[in-house]
Amino acid sequence: MGKRVLVGMSGGVDSSVAAALLVQEGYEVIGVTLNVWPEREGLPLVERENGCCALGAVEDARRVADVLGIPYYVLNFRELFQQRVIANFVGEYLRGRTPNPCVRCNQFVKFDALLHRARALGADYVATGHYGRVEWDEGRGRWVLRKAVDRKKDQSYVLYVMSQDRLARALMPVGHLTKEETRRIAADLGLPVAHKPESQEICFVPGRSYGDYLATVAPESLRPGPIVDRAGRVLGEHRGVAFYTIGQRRGLGIVAGKPLYVVDILADENTVVVGGEEDLYHDECLATDVNFVAVERLDGPMRVRAKVRYRAEEADAVIAPHPSGHVHVRFDAPQRAVTPGQAIVFYQDDLVIGGGVIEDVPSKAGAVEESLVGAARGGDP
Repeated sequence: MGKRVLVGMSGGVDSSVAAALLVQEGYEVIGVTLNVWPEREGLPLVERENGCCALGAVEDARRVADVLGIPYYVLNFRELFQQRVIANFVGEYLRGRTPNPCVRCNQFVKFDALLHRARALGADYVATGHYGRVEWDEGRGRWVLRKAVDRKKDQSYVLYVMSQDRLARALMPVGHLTKEETRRIAADLGLPVAHKPESQEICFVPGRSYGDYLATVAPESLRPGPIVDRAGRVLGEHRGVAFYTIGQRRGLGIVAGKPLYVVDILADENTVVVGGEEDLYHDECLATDVNFVAVERLDGPMRVRAKVRYRAEEADAVIAPHPSGHVHVRFDAPQRAVTPGQAIVFYQDDLVIGGGVIEDVPSKAGAVEESLVGAARGGDP
């Protein structure tokens, strides 16, 4: 085939097998690992064996490249990763929102920046170890993104940002495989990462606590304030809105006659609102920064299956244009913990229609906001 492809090699089994399959298919493969490891005073270097940004990833990827007989390089994307991913991650939590850094990494780093580097190296494509399927749909006259064959490993949720330009030059060789098949291929080829554990945590956060990370890199997040119920009654004190997320139950430090959950975060008022589980359910939301994949644009209502979190079940919904320019999502049945900042992705069967960021959920804490505003003005709560 002879076409040159740049393969993002994280040091894991999926990207290693992706590179191996492309070599077998006759591509001229160049392996690269992205150096995005943040250097911050007070933070240890990420050394987790199973972290895609761990320092050991370079050594593992280099060993695989040696087995495959392909050239291998490390690319310095630290500054870009800091600006596009980490800064957004911290900023969103400071706003009381819950971001998904993997989406932004895919959009701005693994595809946009890597595609730019690929052009400089004369490469036709960029390939990754993502579990998703990129196809040309003749009937639609456009590139489409489909779920992976292995639905348990499907990563289409974090790939909804793929534009037509990105899809046209993207290869995802393991999207047609199950995870078991991927590991079997790696073992058969003698790749040293065949049985390497999977990466689960946020790659740039040492340990498992995003809260400890925020406290270190953004000390201004440690700003205590009231925890109130939906009537505005103060029940306790929080350590900073950045350390709470919708649906959270543990760590509230409140003794009550029934389980209480975070149901709203009023960042401007530095207030966390709690309520019963029934208060977590919503039947609509607005999505912003929407990217449509299977269609050029949304001209009217469309029935879809919507997914509000990576691990959430898809829910029947109707999406429609909103006067604000956002997309209005109406669920057939109320959904639990629809969280601003999280991605919401729209499907029809295995086809990704598009996706965006949950921008606004009709608040059930309106009375709380009115009470806080009234108190600030010196009026009756």
